[in-house]
Amino acid sequence: MSCRVLVTGVSGFVGGAFGAHLRSLGGYHVTGISRGAPRAGAVDEFHRWDLTRPLSGLAGPFDVIVHAAALSAPWGAPSAFQAQNVLATRNMIAFAQRSGCQKFVFISSSSVYYRHGDQLGITEETPFPAVPINQYAATKVEGERLVRESGLHTVILRPRAVFGPGDTVLFPRILRAARKGVLPRMKRADGAAPLGDVIYIENLSHYIERAIALPCTGAFNLTNNEPVDLFRFLRDVISRLGLRPAERAVPVPLAFAIAGAMEWGSRLFGGYREPPITRFGVEVMAYSKTFHVARAVETFGPPPVSLVEGVERFVQWQR
Repeated sequence: MSCRVLVTGVSGFVGGAFGAHLRSLGGYHVTGISRGAPRAGAVDEFHRWDLTRPLSGLAGPFDVIVHAAALSAPWGAPSAFQAQNVLATRNMIAFAQRSGCQKFVFISSSSVYYRHGDQLGITEETPFPAVPINQYAATKVEGERLVRESGLHTVILRPRAVFGPGDTVLFPRILRAARKGVLPRMKRADGAAPLGDVIYIENLSHYIERAIALPCTGAFNLTNNEPVDLFRFLRDVISRLGLRPAERAVPVPLAFAIAGAMEWGSRLFGGYREPPITRFGVEVMAYSKTFHVARAVETFGPPPVSLVEGVERFVQWQR
């Protein structure tokens, strides 16, 4: 008998890729939920729904619910983040509780840990900052709290910088800035090169499936387990796509000041339209954020796709 899995956000990058991955394995029946049409090959059944409303009209029960739907952006209206990341999670938990699902997998974010400055070797026990770095992180922290207090059998996954074919979040912003010639290189006072972790989408999909299949619970940091020099990594990808890498070196304090001014203008006059540069973007491009993923590797195994191979697949798709 197939394992019945309900996946939210199947019109998006992570939910759509995961649904397609799960169906490719066999032994799973995937029902997808999203406001927009699902990604190609992502579902066996589809239910169009706005998750800011209590879920109804869906036949269960489901063995597992994977809640991947979210507003994933560095900037936006606080009310939008609350509705799509907190209220939607509350509604999915309520559905899971009354439908009797056996496991609830919540796709969170590494940004729940972020504070200003370098952070090396972040573990699952690293405390969250008292003040989250942005609205996205704040609502993911709140979503995690709701999940932990739900009384369900839960797994929380915290991927860092997901990229790959179908990416609509990370590289589109970077490449858009590169095409416009407005992608700067952050210049730190200490001259240090920031290190960062990323995760290839196929590895994330693999780990979500392992979280479903194995008798595990709790939170897991997820990366490719291959920290990179961020500037060299981006320069390589951008060059291979025929674009010019960043040549301007902008002092970090100036970049923060510019981003802050742009956010102020967006808040007051732009209806929270995302500005070309945000303080969150400056933070992740200027400071090291690396993660200790021993718990994930010991539980789920090593990532099946190397970073080199993942970049090659992404470049070929992007071309």
